[in-house]
Amino acid sequence: MSTAVKNQLRVCVLSIKYNIMKEMINKVTFLTNICFMMLNNASILVQWFVLFRLRKDVGGYTMREILLLWGLTAASFGLSHVLFARVFSLPELIISGKLDSYLVQPKNVLLGVMTSSTNISAVGDLLYGVLLLSLFCSSIGRFFLLVLFTVTGTVIFTAFALLLGSLSFWFVRMEILGRQLTMGIISFATYPDGIFRGVSRFLLYFIIPVGMAVYHPVHIVVRFDAEMLAAVLLYTILIATAAAAVFYRGLRRYSSSSLMEARM
Repeated sequence: MSTAVKNQLRVCVLSIKYNIMKEMINKVTFLTNICFMMLNNASILVQWFVLFRLRKDVGGYTMREILLLWGLTAASFGLSHVLFARVFSLPELIISGKLDSYLVQPKNVLLGVMTSSTNISAVGDLLYGVLLLSLFCSSIGRFFLLVLFTVTGTVIFTAFALLLGSLSFWFVRMEILGRQLTMGIISFATYPDGIFRGVSRFLLYFIIPVGMAVYHPVHIVVRFDAEMLAAVLLYTILIATAAAAVFYRGLRRYSSSSLMEARM
């Protein structure tokens, strides 16, 4: 690894560390946000316990698969918002011309944007997801699979948000559509894929990447499938590459804040 790459990564790590430390200044607020997020997730999961008292499975999922589904979703969503929260508000930066400050920094523009903010309440999602996933670490192989899928899910969530956000270089008000679709991932990812049919199932696997981020990983952990694993890894690489390419392509069209404000 070249010295330049190491320096870029070191700066990004320091940026993330600084963001988290800044949020920890008020420890009461910091811990309260985390605890309430974990309690919120736990309260919703109670509904599933009640439902499974009434029927054996839902969409082919038992309570065990639901816990795994929620664990992967919460851990991936939480990690993406802890490390790369700014990506989810990228349209605001583009439209208001606030990318100017990142263009004059010595570090990589995309990495600088991605690591410039954190969402502390997402730490609650991350810890909650890790807690649920720890229930499934019955072997070394499964442990590494869960870690791998948490990382791939994080990359897919982040790349999808980056891809949608980057469209604001060409279209005004893309933040509305982007916000709906990125939050739609979480809404769909907490329900079994077996309940979806037809067009909705197609959308979840080919338009909104819930299938590759969560559903396939759940199936692989339950019953290992090498081809499905390869598909998840390949998709992760492709969507990350596409998102970065679209961002830099749009960056060529970027104008200063005064011109961007005029577009509004």
